[in-house]
Amino acid sequence: MNYWNNQFYVNMLLVSNLVAIVQLVAAARWPRTARMSFFLLFAWASWINWRTSQQDAPVYLEYANYTWSKWYQRFIEGWFAEHIKIAVGFIACGQALIAISMLFKGWFFKIGCIGAIIFLLAILPLGFGAAFPCTLIMAIAVYILFKKSGNEFIWTASNALHTQ
Repeated sequence: MNYWNNQFYVNMLLVSNLVAIVQLVAAARWPRTARMSFFLLFAWASWINWRTSQQDAPVYLEYANYTWSKWYQRFIEGWFAEHIKIAVGFIACGQALIAISMLFKGWFFKIGCIGAIIFLLAILPLGFGAAFPCTLIMAIAVYILFKKSGNEFIWTASNALHTQ
């Protein structure tokens, strides 16, 4: 299938990358807003992946057609095809933990950022299926958050509230 000829796929690619660019700018300028956007993104992805993996697991086999990695294609068509529910269920749980981590501070937030970066980079080889380069841009945004944020809860209005 030539995805560039499918207007829906092209529109989703453009929207995904626009969202990623907005998240990158937000990470640099408005870290709390970026953290909230990553909370919403990973919470939504967790819910969608859990529900889909349990109700319509074979849909994930389509990602074998999107990847530019022969290794990913063989993995999807091999082991993954036989264990979709557990594999995607595990991914969905990880996404939920990443989402929750965006709301907190300290080591829990930092570990969530590391998990998010690993996840976002791990799906890069899915190419069109992961809206490349969307996840790379998002990984950079999370790295910025990792470096400049995380000493406060997302809901804290001011760092002055924490001084004692």
